[in-house]
Amino acid sequence: MKLRTQFDGLTLENPLMPASGPLVGDLEKLSFMRDEAGTGAVVTKTIAPREPKIPKPCIYTDTRRQFVMNSELWSEHPMERWVETFLPAYRKKNDRPLIISVGYSKADMETLIPRLEPFADAFEVSTHYVGTDLSVIADTVRTIRSLTNKPFYMKISPHIPDAENYAKAIKEAGANGVVAINSLGPTININPARRRIEYAPEDGFVWTTGPVIKNLALATVYKIKQAEPDLTVIGVGGVASAEDVVEFLLAGASGVQMLSGALLKGKQLYAKIIRDLPKVLEKFGFDSVEDVIGTELDNPTSYEDELPTLIEEKCIECMLCVKTCPYFAIEFKDRITFAPDKCFSCGLCVSVCPTDAIEMDKLR
Repeated sequence: MKLRTQFDGLTLENPLMPASGPLVGDLEKLSFMRDEAGTGAVVTKTIAPREPKIPKPCIYTDTRRQFVMNSELWSEHPMERWVETFLPAYRKKNDRPLIISVGYSKADMETLIPRLEPFADAFEVSTHYVGTDLSVIADTVRTIRSLTNKPFYMKISPHIPDAENYAKAIKEAGANGVVAINSLGPTININPARRRIEYAPEDGFVWTTGPVIKNLALATVYKIKQAEPDLTVIGVGGVASAEDVVEFLLAGASGVQMLSGALLKGKQLYAKIIRDLPKVLEKFGFDSVEDVIGTELDNPTSYEDELPTLIEEKCIECMLCVKTCPYFAIEFKDRITFAPDKCFSCGLCVSVCPTDAIEMDKLR
């Protein structure tokens, strides 16, 4: 099974790469992604000209509800250490693309890009702390383009109100593409037993990532690709399985990043996803990653009513459909039954059934 993906002169032997964050913050971590995780490209933690002030502790995970809260900012190591130590040592083995993440302002770019240029195959540019003014962001893009001929991708934060116009603005200013999306926030982590805010700086706010933001990320990738088909999109936000990778590729991504999934499930998840990807592609009827990327999504919207049907041999009588039906249309009368005069054809029962014992033709 061919897992290769190519964009903007970069060749990735598989579409998975780490997202910028604590798992790619120094030479040891970058080397892990290359040598043990086996990712198709490696992305650094965001480098800025100044060192951050980070509260301790700063990373909180909720494995039940599948999210991560993080009050880290950018790299805890100064730019000089990256330039003099981490990056030269890492580039001695030059066998896959290295995407260097940088932030945040136009002035920062003027400092960072010339120093990091010798080590980068491409740049990822975080705009997390520069506001929503597209003219400011576009001016930053023009500055970056004047400083490098290498591909660079602007990372969009969820607080940007118009992803399509963001994509248009950065394309016209000279960017190669978008990384979508950055973490969601501001959010807050409250400990009710201790009556306090935890894992946060003085203002109390942190950023949320993980599977809970996946559908927002997918929608942003899809909107950008529909609006600007020529832009490269790298999908990130909620990836935790090979199936998630396929979903992002179908939405319009050419490559996919993951970080929070590994914080929730362990660093071995990168290698597992790459191992799982061939059989997942085969399960869905794809011949390669490029085949997935080239697939146009269908959207068979219907407004016709349809009563669900029960597959009795699959039903374990857990009553979850009865308990969750918002229209009070499901009862148990020796078997699960659906009331035609109440059923709204919403499809909730199909999605909550743990054994796939309920069907609707429209959802097949």
